[in-house]
Amino acid sequence: MRTYFRAQQLFDGQQWLSDVEFCVEQGRIVSLSTNSTSPDAQVLTGRVVPGFIDIQVNGGGGVLFNSSPSVAGIQAIAKAHARFGTTAMLPTLITDDIEVMQAASSAMAQAIKAQVPGILGVHFEGPHLSVPKKGVHPAGHIRRIANAELAEFARQDLGIKLVTLAPENVAEDVISQLVAAGVKVCLGHSNADYATAMAAINAGADGFTHLFNAMSALGSREPGVVGAALDSDAWCGLIVDGHHVHAASARIALRAKAPGKVLLVTDAMPPVGDDDNLTFELFGQQVIRSGDRLNAVTGELAGCVLDMASAVRNSVSMLGLSLDEALRMASLYPAQYLGVSDDYGQLTVGARADFVVLDDDLQVSHTYIGGDAHY
Repeated sequence: MRTYFRAQQLFDGQQWLSDVEFCVEQGRIVSLSTNSTSPDAQVLTGRVVPGFIDIQVNGGGGVLFNSSPSVAGIQAIAKAHARFGTTAMLPTLITDDIEVMQAASSAMAQAIKAQVPGILGVHFEGPHLSVPKKGVHPAGHIRRIANAELAEFARQDLGIKLVTLAPENVAEDVISQLVAAGVKVCLGHSNADYATAMAAINAGADGFTHLFNAMSALGSREPGVVGAALDSDAWCGLIVDGHHVHAASARIALRAKAPGKVLLVTDAMPPVGDDDNLTFELFGQQVIRSGDRLNAVTGELAGCVLDMASAVRNSVSMLGLSLDEALRMASLYPAQYLGVSDDYGQLTVGARADFVVLDDDLQVSHTYIGGDAHY
């Protein structure tokens, strides 16, 4: 069955097109033209843009992945974020015990097999991190990597696999072993020096988790993890919520990195898409929402109530980016990092029909995954 759509404005990932019609069949775009006039085309009022891809999503809709490592939990998180234009994601499990990791793996394997809309794979943020840079990750679960964790990371039924680790706590040969098993390795929650971080990059790590946050800072004589992130060709996730990273620091990073190497991420927690609850529990301590900020009762930032549409708007208003570039940071560049840009991150013939309709204020009015409305 074919479905026709007509867009007043469409951003294909590179350029804007006006009055364009596209046809969707079996979840993919099979034609796209500025000349067609199918009488039964659904008219999309506003800006049609590629669906957003978020590689760091701890929760949403009142659900924390750690607390609900199940298919139902995964579905609830994806549904919550679809309201804000996210059409593909990596649900993210933060540092926890091995039993929770195994439950999350089993749930993800089921979700991948069932082709749950919007789910690409899983992100394990920890548990092999640095205690001095742990943030709200529980110190009691931070540990050296062992065979039990390696077995979960090596599974081939989890879709895309991403692991955030501190390179001072994971040997270079183990990083190479993870990469050989198909794992994307990001460095984060790390107090490593520049040389250790760069050695991990040389061993196969290719990303940095939430640049600037929970990592050793750039200094004049010791560049730290931040220096390695800016000096390498690796990709960097960036939280643009006005709290985690100063706008000037974000702009400096964008100038330092090659185009396409900085991705928007949300680090989202359960309150995203759940406006009724201002608190939630994280490993026995309360996290309190105050406006668009989350803090543990001990004061640390505890993830975000950021969504991808807000990250795009903030990138334009706070960082002075063009809308085109902000959209690429939310869609095309994450797809390129994950190695799926033939299918995701752009609206071209042959690509998946994952798209978002934005109004004049860049608010999400509709979200489609595989050509089907999800919001």
